[in-house]
Amino acid sequence: MFVSTAWAGLWRMVALTLVLLVGLGVTQPALAQADPDREAATAAAGVSPDTWRQVRSGETGPNFRDSRADSTYNLVNASGETWRQWRNRWISPFGLIAIGGMLVVIALFYLIVGRKDLSEPRTGRKLLRWPLVVRAIHWTVATLFIVLALTGLNLLYGKFVFRPLFGDGIWAAMMSGTKLIHNYLGPLFGILLIVLLARVLKHNWPKRHDLEWFKKGGGMVGKAHVDAGFANAGEKAWFWLLATVGIVVIASGVVLDFPNYGQGRDTMQWANIIHAVGALGLTAVALGHIYIGTIGSEGSFEGMATGYVDETWARDHHNLWYEEVKDQAIPEERLAAGGQPSGGSEAPTPRSG
Repeated sequence: MFVSTAWAGLWRMVALTLVLLVGLGVTQPALAQADPDREAATAAAGVSPDTWRQVRSGETGPNFRDSRADSTYNLVNASGETWRQWRNRWISPFGLIAIGGMLVVIALFYLIVGRKDLSEPRTGRKLLRWPLVVRAIHWTVATLFIVLALTGLNLLYGKFVFRPLFGDGIWAAMMSGTKLIHNYLGPLFGILLIVLLARVLKHNWPKRHDLEWFKKGGGMVGKAHVDAGFANAGEKAWFWLLATVGIVVIASGVVLDFPNYGQGRDTMQWANIIHAVGALGLTAVALGHIYIGTIGSEGSFEGMATGYVDETWARDHHNLWYEEVKDQAIPEERLAAGGQPSGGSEAPTPRSG
């Protein structure tokens, strides 16, 4: 029953993601291709080498200067070219290396090491690990993260993939929809991520045994189990990565999302670079988090899908937490019969002392 419930939750998340992706192709279906004659009528005249020298030195006249809000920026400017070079020569390759490299590492790890199975058969007794409110926020944040990652990758690489395949018209509509989705869902993701981080902060403070967890590679070095409380050291590292880099990505995204609060062009360019590097790095690490939480570790997905984990899983992965709450285990048959609501308001409270 718990496995079927878990898969049902996964399929709902996949279905929502597919619906949002389909929206990328159908947003603004009436968008027409640009009229070449109209473009020619409004295009600026050719820029001569002398004008380029004036642009770089800041000596251009009013025809090449942005006069909005008393701006003194050149419409054609050297800083914009510098930003473009950083984006194309460094950020784009970094994203491909980080995300592509992580996918290769995950594939090799799965082929060589395989899934981490439980050390003993399941006991059939369950422990409440994630209450309903935490699971609801987690899956909402996870879904938004996936949508933002896909739309962000489309904004960065889409023109090299979809433009040659579909042509300018469809590609323009797709990019317009992508930008709309990314800009509007970004702030919502930021708010919910902060709520989630605050909700699980109490489980993620560093402990002395976390260092030993890293030394033993989470249990891959040596045969003995590695001590871990409610959250192991790897989960804590992911938490603090989201609490630092994630917050920076959110803040830089807000700067880009609301350009009408006085920030200059240079600020927007730096925000774009910071946002891209942070988001690409988080996406790469998130792939590892998704792998471990699904096919990489037996029983892990059930915990976030149903709220409950088997005693054997708790002993294998979070033995210190298990020792604190093991007397609160509930037989699976009792849960199936509705003896206790699935995903109550709070996870088991550790015994004092």
